[in-house]
Amino acid sequence: MVLTVTEAAREKILELRAQEDDPESLGLRIEVTGVRGVEYTYDLTFDRVASADEAAGDVVEHQGDLPVIVPVDSVDALRGATLDVPRTGAQAGLVLRNPNRPDPLSAGNIELTGSIEDKVRQLLDGRINPALAMHGGFAQLDRVEGDKVFVTMGGGCQGCAVSAMTLREGIARAITEAIPEVSEVIDVTDHSLGENPYYT
Repeated sequence: MVLTVTEAAREKILELRAQEDDPESLGLRIEVTGVRGVEYTYDLTFDRVASADEAAGDVVEHQGDLPVIVPVDSVDALRGATLDVPRTGAQAGLVLRNPNRPDPLSAGNIELTGSIEDKVRQLLDGRINPALAMHGGFAQLDRVEGDKVFVTMGGGCQGCAVSAMTLREGIARAITEAIPEVSEVIDVTDHSLGENPYYT
């Protein structure tokens, strides 16, 4: 099973499905539609099971009387998730508890154009800095020398004990994956400065 639908959630979904035209032909389609901060965003709709069976790669799992349809692009992001009702009665609807998190520094499907310098700036502005901003930090391009990119980190990232790891494992990977002509990303941050210097 890609994901689990609890009995309480299944009952609620089947009640809603019963109000639709030809309910027996419908399954619950659960799709990952994007990323907001450090969480995935989802779309839950009723869809005809026959059309899902015909769609290449859609996974159809039967959980009791409820067919659950997961598009192939959403399978990995939803694996191990549980669709349930909220534990408190104050909140109506359904809750999706998902152990998976998107990689906020992943280049994803961002389109980059121009020189290496242009592409690095676009990637920093469009994908990497919005993720770092949630932690009070930012990264900026210092310079490009041939196929080497020199990056500095500032704000909460400057002097942070994990900033070197963030740069090496997150930012550097995102840059080299998105811009194959870059061979190396080098941290030129002066970590002895900043609000909370790690190196003194």
